[in-house]
Amino acid sequence: MKLLRIVALFAALFTIAAPQAFAAASDPAARKIESFYATLLDTMKRGSSLGMKGRFQALAPAIDATFDLPTMIKFVVGPTWSSMSESDHKQLTEAFRRMTIADYANNFDSWDGERFEVDPNVQTKGGDVFVQTNLIPKADKPIPFIYRMRDTGGDWKAIDVYLNGYVDQLTTKRSDFASTLSSGGAPALVRKLNSLADTALAGTKS
Repeated sequence: MKLLRIVALFAALFTIAAPQAFAAASDPAARKIESFYATLLDTMKRGSSLGMKGRFQALAPAIDATFDLPTMIKFVVGPTWSSMSESDHKQLTEAFRRMTIADYANNFDSWDGERFEVDPNVQTKGGDVFVQTNLIPKADKPIPFIYRMRDTGGDWKAIDVYLNGYVDQLTTKRSDFASTLSSGGAPALVRKLNSLADTALAGTKS
């Protein structure tokens, strides 16, 4: 699984808590992540037989159901979002969705005994809910992921993910894409996102 190569770069920077035996979650936000992880784990176990295209198709509905992608790309773009056209918004959202699914399909490409745990005891702050989870490799320390969830009209969806519980993925992407937006606006960022998706779909290591 390529993701382990990525998180290994961060794991040395932070103290990681010991794994816990979490019970099944009753909170709707936590249940949403449990459902996503079930699909992700199944896709990993069938990764080789599915191939890249199959993994992309298997994960797309789960990612659409779990993540509020329009809100996420709006944050990544920042203040200039309000001055963009609806066509720009649509193209950026579609490109961001494609990149997100491609990243999961590429990084979670196989299974080697990994498992996921979701803490049923969520934390609430400012109306959002934070769901603590662990990716537990077969023979390594657990890797925390925290999902920031928001109620989108009766349906909880993730609007951000914190790698190792600290590294804000959307803030990182916003910083990474700032120069692209500054130099070429929405069209340049659409091209950048699609290029990253193409790279992931080709199976290139992140």
